[in-house]
Amino acid sequence: MAIRTSTAQWEGDLKAGKGTMTVGKGAYTGPFSFASRFENSPGTNPEELLGAAHAGCFSMALSHGLASAGSTPKSVHTKADVHFGQDPAGGFKISKVELTVDAEVPGLDKAKFDKIVEETKNGCPISKVLKGGAEISVNATLKS
Repeated sequence: MAIRTSTAQWEGDLKAGKGTMTVGKGAYTGPFSFASRFENSPGTNPEELLGAAHAGCFSMALSHGLASAGSTPKSVHTKADVHFGQDPAGGFKISKVELTVDAEVPGLDKAKFDKIVEETKNGCPISKVLKGGAEISVNATLKS
């Protein structure tokens, strides 16, 4: 089984500190801070990186599912909206991930597309890991 590694370095306390996250072998390295996580300041945050991972995984898995069903897509574009905020039980949490998918699949009917989207939602490895702690919804659009 493959092991994928990313890293994060944090310096200082929560509010005044700063950090850097690196994905894999350096495909992306960027800053993050309290302000980029909680106040929309420049930089990224763990939730955006989780959303990118989920969108990428879902797009690949959906493309595979469609092709396996005999309908190879021209394109699959997925946007992940990661809902992050206060947890009533204390602290913060990711409460939901909304995936919005635009797929161009010539000749595929909507019912078959919706079935494959649902199977992908349940089978995508990132979806599987998030099932225990976040609601996952998919808003999919079929372009023919």
